[in-house]
Amino acid sequence: MNTPAISIAMSVFNGERFLAPAIESVLAQTFGDFEFLILDDGSRDSTADIIRAAAARDSRIRPILRENRGLVASLNQLLAEARAPLVARMDADDICRPERFARQIAFLAGNPDHGVVGSWSEDIDENGEPYSVTGPEHPDSHEGFLAAIENGWPLLCHPAVMYRRDLVRSVGGYHAAFRHCEDLDLWLRLASITRLCSLPERLIRYRHYADQVSSRHATEQQIGAAVARLAWDERQAGRPDPTATLSELPPLQDLNALFGRPDAASRVRARVAPGLLYSRAGLGDHGFDLVVDYLREGGARDGMWRTVARLMRFGDPVRAARLAATLALTTVA
Repeated sequence: MNTPAISIAMSVFNGERFLAPAIESVLAQTFGDFEFLILDDGSRDSTADIIRAAAARDSRIRPILRENRGLVASLNQLLAEARAPLVARMDADDICRPERFARQIAFLAGNPDHGVVGSWSEDIDENGEPYSVTGPEHPDSHEGFLAAIENGWPLLCHPAVMYRRDLVRSVGGYHAAFRHCEDLDLWLRLASITRLCSLPERLIRYRHYADQVSSRHATEQQIGAAVARLAWDERQAGRPDPTATLSELPPLQDLNALFGRPDAASRVRARVAPGLLYSRAGLGDHGFDLVVDYLREGGARDGMWRTVARLMRFGDPVRAARLAATLALTTVA
């Protein structure tokens, strides 16, 4: 078999709802020299049937059907099985614009010093309608990428990236410890050895809906992201990365010992707590205790009383009362 120019890497778990149009958007690309790896991570719905039917229609699709092992294991398996020197990520609930691969492969061909290129996104809801998102765009230069790291801004849209396979494998691929934010950790590790940016074109339609990972695992994702940024700080200071060999992150209270500094856990809480104030999922799980601990440590109170009201609207008067009592006690203190 001839080596394709690009390997498309898609992992799917119970993705029947949006999978077919996601696949079709890849097959409709103006650049067609690719293999399309679709890994079914032990789905219990009709995902496998959809993949088999698509593979029967287009020989570029390579189905991988197996038991559930989780997203990080799936992404690393896709990296290992990819035959092309370039890998394009794609999720099973998003839509590629027809010219996406052509634009990205041309950029990487013309910029050999760049190892990763993403794109801006058009944000849509579960019905394909516009979804309002605020905040800065993904940086369109490496210098902007480094500034985004320092400011805590978004770095790359994971399902919109194309990267050099061997470069990603040289840093160990995706790290299991950073489940639900494995991409952020990877970009931070790659930023020390290559240039990264996004094309200022909306080459992917990125879908938002209640059941996606970022909604269901908001607290774990944000804690992992904050720890990944601490690890970046350690590497930038010339110190060893204490997360490099971990298979999972320790509890928050053990971060001080892990990083060998007395403020590691409080720094993570300070980064995570403000982002949880608007997350129903985060306030409904152990993220609530993180917010309370953050206040007890003297954290900023901006928006906290509005969060009390928000908890009441969420139908959680017990936590609303706990947060109000914590605010009252920290005011006295």
